[in-house]
Amino acid sequence: MGRRIQGQRRGRGTPTFRAPSHRYKANLSHRNVEDADVVTGEIVGIEHDPARSAPLADIEFEDGDRRLVLAPEGVAVGDEIQIGVSAEIEPGNTLPLAEIPEGVPVCNVERQPGDGGKFARASGVSATLLTHDRNAAVVQLPSDEMRRLSPECRATIGVVAGGGRTEKPFVKAGNKHHKMKSRGSKYPRVRGV
Repeated sequence: MGRRIQGQRRGRGTPTFRAPSHRYKANLSHRNVEDADVVTGEIVGIEHDPARSAPLADIEFEDGDRRLVLAPEGVAVGDEIQIGVSAEIEPGNTLPLAEIPEGVPVCNVERQPGDGGKFARASGVSATLLTHDRNAAVVQLPSDEMRRLSPECRATIGVVAGGGRTEKPFVKAGNKHHKMKSRGSKYPRVRGV
């Protein structure tokens, strides 16, 4: 009798290979602003999410809405953030690419207008807005790939917080164990079968 290879074990769908998504805090996406040019909110907390490497900012908006967004470097509890076409160019504010000056680092960039953000979401990364005109905006992603996107795609100003995460060693196997518990992968790997 042979052994089941790893891919066959993964395909069964046991809890060993399933991500514990019931523990994840939020499905992150940009807030839609229909009527107003800009919506203002205040950061009321910074939270950890097992689903991702970056911290989240808990924002309470002036209309009572409350949601979690990726926290850029430099924001703190009590800071005010803006979302909309006429928002200021400050870390944490979300605007369409057409309204952002060239050369500014951005994160959580949308692939299609309104999809909530797909690019540059890991801790410590950012994309750079290179050029834009009426038809397209060119963004350099963290992988150095150049992407032509719609100028209506939104992005958050700044670099995602948590950039020094990889510099601190795990030191103990238990710390690595707790990290891997929140991922959908088998751990530890003790043999190459």
